[in-house]
Amino acid sequence: MAPESHAYETILYEPDGRILVLTLNRPEKLNAWNARMETDFIHALEAASADPAIHAIVVTGSGRAFCAGGDISAWSQDFTAGDRRRQASPLLARDGSPEVPIALARSKPVIAAINGHAVGIGLTVALACDIRIASERAQLSARFVKVGLTPECGSTRYLPLVAGIGNALYLALTGRIVDAAEAKERGIVDRVVPHDSLMTEAMAVAEEIASNPPSAVWLAKRLIHENANESDIRRVVTAEGFAIREARRLPDHAEAVQAFVEKRPPNFGS
Repeated sequence: MAPESHAYETILYEPDGRILVLTLNRPEKLNAWNARMETDFIHALEAASADPAIHAIVVTGSGRAFCAGGDISAWSQDFTAGDRRRQASPLLARDGSPEVPIALARSKPVIAAINGHAVGIGLTVALACDIRIASERAQLSARFVKVGLTPECGSTRYLPLVAGIGNALYLALTGRIVDAAEAKERGIVDRVVPHDSLMTEAMAVAEEIASNPPSAVWLAKRLIHENANESDIRRVVTAEGFAIREARRLPDHAEAVQAFVEKRPPNFGS
């Protein structure tokens, strides 16, 4: 059920125990990204992250695609004959979708369950998720160059970070589509699973994350995002020191220690 304060038009907001399943839901358009989907998506991430009952998020797509890229049919309406200036589209009126990777970086842990085509912004959304599990049917592409555009939505950071600069350049400069097996080989996705098992596998990973202390999970995610490109090891260990001191004074750590001493499962808070 969606939060009462917002009626979603382009996504499904479906809590399942401690997990939120967030489904991109424009199947007739292969879940092509538009301004409304961006608004819905960011609101859903923020709502789930503010909900103490939700510990992890799984993002997937309805129908045959995860997200087949930007809604080009909407773009074409913004170009008048002989005049290629941007007109009405909120997405074209600014530079890409900068709030999407920011929202993903500050949210609770997010797993991308890539069920089909993840193209353009569909790929960059998946890249900005914390873990990527792909169906064997998945097709992925940084196809921006094919429509005369450049990578956006944080993909020039995340693609080389997860796949290496060589693979990032290869994908960005060719715009080619790779299947799930090649995506795994190039480091773009973490796992490839049978299509019919995709959501089961993604939910199992989400539940494994959700079973851990929420405070430690969040601090670990924050540290990795902040330190992934930090070249000064002093800054890395200083940030880690602040985080571990914070973790030690929070109730989850005390509960973990007490549960160990009492030989019982821990009961972590939100």
